[in-house]
Amino acid sequence: MANSLIDWFTTTLSGSVPKEVIVFIISMVPILELRGGLIAASLLGINIFEAIGICIVGNLIPIPFILLFITPIFRWLKKTKLFRPFVEKLEEKSMSKSDQIKKYEFLGLVLFVGIPLPGTGAWTGSLIASLLDIKFKKAFPAIVCGLLLATVIMSIISYGIPWIIAALA
Repeated sequence: MANSLIDWFTTTLSGSVPKEVIVFIISMVPILELRGGLIAASLLGINIFEAIGICIVGNLIPIPFILLFITPIFRWLKKTKLFRPFVEKLEEKSMSKSDQIKKYEFLGLVLFVGIPLPGTGAWTGSLIASLLDIKFKKAFPAIVCGLLLATVIMSIISYGIPWIIAALA
């Protein structure tokens, strides 16, 4: 699914929008985030160091808003018949992944955000931190550290491995 979304963004927007803006937008989108942004940047031929900056900033922009406002927004949405089932399902799905964060708190949040597995990342990590009532000044630095870890891992995957394969060919 993530590859399909990356393909859609790059084909739909390329030509009319600068490739750096495409990568920035991809990095802000849940599910894709920094991981999808770095893959797209590599495919679009953006320099790795420029891509890293764009992806980190793009992925970080929504995080303070999620940490600070998602709980009151969810509380309000659960008062409506229309959104209550959606919010409850989202909370349930997010909390099903929260064991590591509950157990290890800071380190758990760093690893949850930083290890690029399906269903993890800064968006879900922020949502879980909010639902667990982890304070902003503890959650935000952990999420930033996790993003830096994800940046290293995804840079190697997106830029390093293709470079090694090309060098060996």
